[in-house]
Amino acid sequence: MTPGQVESELSARAPRALADARAAIVDALAEPIAQGVPPGASLLVVDAEGALLRAFGGWSLVVGERIATTRDTIYDLASLTKVVATVTLALSLAEQGRWTLDDPLVRWLPDYPRDDTTLRQLLVHTSGLIPHREFYRRGRGVPEIRGAVVAEAAAEGILPGPVSYSDLNYMLLGWALERCSATRLERLFQQTVAGPLGLQHTGYLPPERDRRLIAATELDGDQRLTSGLVWGEVHDGNTWALGGISGHAGLFAPIDDLGRFTSALLTPDQHPVLGAESLAEMTRWQAGAPPDTRALGWRLDAHEWGAWPASTYWHTGFTGTSLLVAPDVGIAVVLLMGGVHPVRRLDDADELRRVVHRLIAGALV
Repeated sequence: MTPGQVESELSARAPRALADARAAIVDALAEPIAQGVPPGASLLVVDAEGALLRAFGGWSLVVGERIATTRDTIYDLASLTKVVATVTLALSLAEQGRWTLDDPLVRWLPDYPRDDTTLRQLLVHTSGLIPHREFYRRGRGVPEIRGAVVAEAAAEGILPGPVSYSDLNYMLLGWALERCSATRLERLFQQTVAGPLGLQHTGYLPPERDRRLIAATELDGDQRLTSGLVWGEVHDGNTWALGGISGHAGLFAPIDDLGRFTSALLTPDQHPVLGAESLAEMTRWQAGAPPDTRALGWRLDAHEWGAWPASTYWHTGFTGTSLLVAPDVGIAVVLLMGGVHPVRRLDDADELRRVVHRLIAGALV
């Protein structure tokens, strides 16, 4: 196989309709990859037993040299961190009776200036906080960044209300998780989520020795104070300023680990981390209306990606990552791509997501 070419593997368990759609799905990936937009990608369709269809190809690095995308390429998950780590941990602590989702945030972060904001509002993005702020331009370290986030909550006009997606919500949740559990976020994730689910290569702060396995992200972007290529460390500037660990971004993973994560969600009665009631709460409607309908962390209403059932839930990450779980169909889709490498082409990444998911939905729904 030529380096960079899209390869695919089909399980003997795969439905005939997915086998028939295989060529179209692979072509949908291969054509933009051949044009370098994105330079590389990995796709995995799973059911409760594991992989049904896998495809990967292109390049994980195209600056200075070329490194081919392989089945083991590790990606910066960006905002998938919110649902893989933070939501799962929040529900786990609730199951253990260590907090409730309707606790006021100030119970766990006494320096928070409001008593009308709950953990649930943070999870659902109804806290009223602004979507984003370049806190990394003000300094580095948890005290500096946390102080700036808390100050935003004290600003005039900040009131809980409609859905408004905000990284600040999950930064705060990450600190609340640490306070409640008395455990660092990266360790809590490994103990509570990664270990039980067998996510052997998923975590914060990937070691330098793994750098050539990691898909590079942006060149000369706006997430650093100086120019250069972001490769082997988190792309998100605020997470970088926090030392690489946050509730809103920072996780890295290969596609097989995310396949395990999503497969487990398809068998809620046997989930290694959360009970069926917690998973039902996680995936039910909480707030909002199309086009931004929210469960706990996850988004609902995937109609732009195809004729998926109403129970389908999904999330994306800025770097070109996405998860979609369709319990009524019994499948999940993981798509990881170099959506900001070497530069951002967010509209192209969104279109590739739509095309690929519509093809899969057309075959399986």
